Amino acid sequence: MRTGKGFCDLGFAKIDTDRPQRRGFAEVIYCPGKDRLHLKKIAEKIANSGQKLLLTKLEKSTFLFLKKSIPALKYNQLAKIGYAGRPQTLSGGLVLVVSAGTADIPIAEEAAQTLEVMGNRVEKLYDVGVAGVHRLMSNLDKLRKAQVIVVVAGMEGALASLISGLVKVPIVAVPTSCGYGSSFSGLSALLTMLNGCSPGVGAVNIDNGFGAGYLASLINHAGSFGTGG
Repeated sequence: MRTGKGFCDLGFAKIDTDRPQRRGFAEVIYCPGKDRLHLKKIAEKIANSGQKLLLTKLEKSTFLFLKKSIPALKYNQLAKIGYAGRPQTLSGGLVLVVSAGTADIPIAEEAAQTLEVMGNRVEKLYDVGVAGVHRLMSNLDKLRKAQVIVVVAGMEGALASLISGLVKVPIVAVPTSCGYGSSFSGLSALLTMLNGCSPGVGAVNIDNGFGAGYLASLINHAGSFGTGG
């Protein structure tokens, strides 16, 4: 194993060891497509360095394999996230994670778990989609006390724009692949979120709960990072 300036060269992978100083959080491991032994070596290196360990889209069988060598590794099965390391102190305002339907909850959980690992106060509001909008309207107080709102929706993805019209905080919209044939595996929801008429909405990629949680955390902690460089 060779160590370069700002990264650790494992031969098959170059781990970005400077990322916590540069970005505020350690390199996150996207698990699909990786060889299990490669994944194990990467995860061990990050965990043994004392950095926060976060693995996304992690299957339970792979988690059980990794836990044999990383006993501290925990697993959120619904979110398919593995995580380990000293918990960060909670700071910033409240981040609210909202799902349109129950089929969207796994992606909402991915966002919520990411936010919690990154040291955010998180609340959840699930199954309040536009097909029964009274469910959402009965939670206006919860919506309006949040500093940032993550909105997760499939089908036509209208919930993000609707919530944006009710609050004065940034909305991070997450389209999901939930829906019938003409939803095109989330493309319909993504286009709706990009074309919404209410300003203040930013959309991440389809089923990218991690990306939404990460972005919402940056927004929530923006005042504590300084000017950057």
